[in-house]
Amino acid sequence: MSFDQLALSPEILKALSEKGYSAPTPIQQKAIPVILSGKDILAGAQTGTGKTAGFTLPLLHLLQQKSVNKLPNGRKPVRALILTPTRELAAQVHDSVRTYGKYLSLRSQVVFGGVSINPQMMNLRAGVDILVATPGRLLDLINQNAVSISNIEIFVLDEADRMLDMGFIHDIKKVMALLPKKRQNLLFSATFSDEIKTLADKILNSPELIEVAKRNTTSELVEQRVHPVDRHRKRELLSHLIRKGDWQQVLVFTRTKHGANKLTEQLIQDGISAAAIHGNKSQGARTKALADFKSGSIRALVATDVAARGIDIDKLPHVVNFELPNVPEDYVHRIGRTGRAEAEGEAVSLVCVDEQEFLRDIEKLIKNPIPKSLVPGFEQDPNAKPEPIKLGHRTTIGGRGKPAPKLGEKPRANKSQNKTGKTQASNNKNQRNRKRVDDRVSGGKP
Repeated sequence: MSFDQLALSPEILKALSEKGYSAPTPIQQKAIPVILSGKDILAGAQTGTGKTAGFTLPLLHLLQQKSVNKLPNGRKPVRALILTPTRELAAQVHDSVRTYGKYLSLRSQVVFGGVSINPQMMNLRAGVDILVATPGRLLDLINQNAVSISNIEIFVLDEADRMLDMGFIHDIKKVMALLPKKRQNLLFSATFSDEIKTLADKILNSPELIEVAKRNTTSELVEQRVHPVDRHRKRELLSHLIRKGDWQQVLVFTRTKHGANKLTEQLIQDGISAAAIHGNKSQGARTKALADFKSGSIRALVATDVAARGIDIDKLPHVVNFELPNVPEDYVHRIGRTGRAEAEGEAVSLVCVDEQEFLRDIEKLIKNPIPKSLVPGFEQDPNAKPEPIKLGHRTTIGGRGKPAPKLGEKPRANKSQNKTGKTQASNNKNQRNRKRVDDRVSGGKP
């Protein structure tokens, strides 16, 4: 199938042709006709499958086909709202809107936190057709009467699973309350959960379900493997792998911002050019680090989970989990940075004895064991004992999520079912909730 067969406007087809795109991906083949028909959709697709074009292309077509009257104040009404969890993803989506809509008479704007709000307010005064936003900054602008979303025709909730992980459910509800009841809704999520289904029930109207891969699965194009290693030798092993394999571009994940900074400094000391990207970095620093990584000026980009959302790099060859995520779904998101657009990739996890429970949870989620291989010279100490893992203000033992006992105190019994009737499932949910990041000011600051 070609894009010509999807009934898109000549202007959009011209923009696609200039980018060298002729054939739609599976998610685009399935989603575009449904969106053009005006139906709501619930779409599940792994990252790197072309889902952004899957909704931006038909969105642009629909808006261009329909004329619109200006508001009494002379401004264009915002007709399409695309809500994303992070700054990087918002910027990426907006780039797609501008690229595919370059020959259309539609105005677009992206707004997110971490930068001055005043220029964004000035740009909105002229009126825009399409607004790409993070939840916190959008609500800030609405509260300051800088923008109205009461005329939205198409509402897109991108990466809904990450929205929930980051604690945006209340912000989403506030946004929903301000949208017109009559509108088209498009919900995209890399993974599905009961929470996503509940959210979809509240947002979508008789949606069509579109899936191009099994839920919570990883791309077959990504070669996965685990290197068991002692915790204090992880950095040494990482530098060894980069040098021995002559890796020129590797995205490395840590659990914390402090860990990202520390690892970046150590890699530089090892003679490997590196930069960190996380929420404590200014937007300018984050943008520069990503640009340097894409251009090849630096070999290693060390990132936290949330900061890496939206990183879209063609043919990224290597992803390394320097530390396994404590939320299994984040593993799927992490390694989805490679193996994109039909290109093969490699995902390596450096796993110490502290992270065995994390690893088991990940393998249970993806329903496959991850191949393990020892690197000569980096064999694990067979007598090593698990130590508590710090997760923000909490610690866990062996990745199981139990609180670490105080010095001299015996470990407490499992209270997964206490007087309040909390089950282990609810405790796991609370664990995920504690991992949330507040975007009310930063618009996606991890």
